[in-house]
Amino acid sequence: MRDCYCTVNLDQEEVFRTKIIEKSLCPFYGEDFYCEIPRSFRHLSFYIFDRDVFRRDSSIGKVAVKKEDLQRYHGKDTWFPLRHVSADSEVQGKVHIELRLSEVITDSGVVCHKLCQGLPIVNGQCDPYAAVSLLGPSRSEAKKTKVKRKTNNPQFDETFYFEVRGGWCYLSTVRVDLWNASNLKFGDEFLGGVRVPLRALGQAGVHDAWYFLQPRDNGGKPVKVDELGSLRLNIVYTEDHVFPSDHYGPLRDLMLTSANVKPVSASAAHILGEVCREKQEAAIPLVRLFLHYGNILPFLSAVAHAEVNRTQDPNTIFRGNSLTSKCIDETMKLAGNHYLQVTLRSMIDEICTDHKPCEIDPVKLKESENLETNRENLRQYVDRIFNMITTSGVRCPTVMCDIFFSLRESAATRFEVDQDVRYTAVSSFIFLRFFAPAILSPNLFQLRPHHPDPATSRTLTLISKTIQTLGSLAKSKSASFKETYMAAFYDYFNEQKYGDAVKNFLDLISSSGRWNQKSIETPIMLKEGFMIKRAQGRNRFGMKNFKKRWFRLTNHEFTYHKTKGEGALCRIPIENILAVERLEEESFKMKNMFQVIQPERALYIQANNCVEARDWIDILTKVSQCNRKRLSTYHPSAYLNGHWLCCKMSADTEPGCTPCTGGLPANIQLDVDGDREAERIYCLFSTYMDKLVNMQEACGSRSVYDGPEQEEYSCFLIDDPRETYKTLRVIISSVQTLEQQHTKYKRDMFRKTKIGSQ
Repeated sequence: MRDCYCTVNLDQEEVFRTKIIEKSLCPFYGEDFYCEIPRSFRHLSFYIFDRDVFRRDSSIGKVAVKKEDLQRYHGKDTWFPLRHVSADSEVQGKVHIELRLSEVITDSGVVCHKLCQGLPIVNGQCDPYAAVSLLGPSRSEAKKTKVKRKTNNPQFDETFYFEVRGGWCYLSTVRVDLWNASNLKFGDEFLGGVRVPLRALGQAGVHDAWYFLQPRDNGGKPVKVDELGSLRLNIVYTEDHVFPSDHYGPLRDLMLTSANVKPVSASAAHILGEVCREKQEAAIPLVRLFLHYGNILPFLSAVAHAEVNRTQDPNTIFRGNSLTSKCIDETMKLAGNHYLQVTLRSMIDEICTDHKPCEIDPVKLKESENLETNRENLRQYVDRIFNMITTSGVRCPTVMCDIFFSLRESAATRFEVDQDVRYTAVSSFIFLRFFAPAILSPNLFQLRPHHPDPATSRTLTLISKTIQTLGSLAKSKSASFKETYMAAFYDYFNEQKYGDAVKNFLDLISSSGRWNQKSIETPIMLKEGFMIKRAQGRNRFGMKNFKKRWFRLTNHEFTYHKTKGEGALCRIPIENILAVERLEEESFKMKNMFQVIQPERALYIQANNCVEARDWIDILTKVSQCNRKRLSTYHPSAYLNGHWLCCKMSADTEPGCTPCTGGLPANIQLDVDGDREAERIYCLFSTYMDKLVNMQEACGSRSVYDGPEQEEYSCFLIDDPRETYKTLRVIISSVQTLEQQHTKYKRDMFRKTKIGSQ
């Protein structure tokens, strides 16, 4: 039996690690990992490791999917065979080589090794050098470049001369191997190599190209592929080619004016929801685009009002998977993430850490457990989470409160007789679609790093069910449970005080007037972990400047400690963070660095990988974005040896030379690229072009005929055929224009590409 875990890697850089499944030969991880990939890569790799308590964890096997093959597996459950992991096969990066053939008395070949990019970091460092040799009838001695210290993007610019014998010129091959200079007793580590046949010189006698580094062969040893097992993955990968903003003007303007179109079902945004296979596909880019441009409230109010008017029974209001419900779900996820962290995280952490037994189903009860004790444990958990939620109204983001106010007013106007509909319209979102799912699956809402163990997951399921029912304000709450043990447990919460608390909470978060939300809060931990820091103003030389520290971010302050659990060595109040930006690699020859800029100085920090660096920058930016003294410019490089490396200015108080990337609107804690979302909307319209054409035909059919509707057109919601047809015509025209620009871009890129051994 083995204790296995899986890592997700961009080439050889680990960006995520699952929990360890103990004593299993068929582990099921069931974990979702989503990230924006901040750099180029060749392979998306998955490594399976066997944990070893006393020695280094051993690798069992790996799955490596080429970047160009990811679309083939997009959105599909696929079994991949595990392959052996060999040090000689673990390569990444590319090398730039120039070859020249000059004729003096005899033929003379010149190899100019210019630079490399994207080499792996081995044991925390990369000190590369290159070995160049000529392979042919008379093999030459390898020649080496100088070692470039502490960089995985070395620039060598070295030239080597080799003598080529007469007619053997085009039968020879130049070999370039990259090595990491190691001080360890095991010798230097192989980083990758390339072989370039001299026939690539052609008639001109010159060859200049980039080459991807390749692994060494295994010396002809046979490798069994099927003995290591296999790994099931569901990979979702999207790649956007985003044009300058003006290219998206017509399509973007059409989307942003959707709230003003009468009826709203004839708007471009609503049409996108109609043609997409899943409403969620349309909701994600729509919400992000509207949030970015500050138009989310008018749009959601318009589509919600239209849906309410189509609803006949107040008990089913917003219960379906409509475009309205999916868009509001997505808005709550994005704008309410910090609100969730502040409200639930401490309690979720306690439940996952304490492992108190809470099973109340007599059939599933273990022999060592007591039913009454379990009920009391569960009741206390539910009580505390319920109080946390119902007393959190003042922290609910303004954008969510404004949306809830609009929902409440539309529902109350449509169903004047039903006094409870103003509550159920809001509770169907805040309890059913926000708090209950976050309790049920905390890892999907960034409340926990991994999926809980089965026992804890069962506890969270029971809590989520109870909270959902408490928030629903149902007339007969016990009857809403299928299980008799849940109905009996719910008797604890039949007191009127629970219903009153829910109504007071819903009244508060759906009020029209909002006050200043700054209030005294208990510090809530948002993110923590080990990183390496270097404070400005110290001696540049010596490793003593860079120290591993435990960093901790709460909604009050950013601190670092010598180790986890010890007192803080430094405290930075959130209001003192003026900017959080990336630091150029050339400053310290170190990757994944960023800077936290304060009034007195900047704190330079190195994260463990590129994804973690992005996460820290994002969350630090979000919690500090409302600070009044945030900077508009910054220095992208460090202040060293009496001057800024970026602009060469000597004064350490010199204003920044580069615009900051922050400055997002308050209350919408989201970093959105509006052009990228417009590109994604274009891609959806392009994918479903056939449905757009069918919808056009449906509009024509309804305008001309009053008879029975054709079955293929019945799936579309069309209130006004003429207005819908006009919008569709503009959409199709805009999509076709962008399609032509994409085709031209791909054609130009193909023409400009120089191909080496890629």
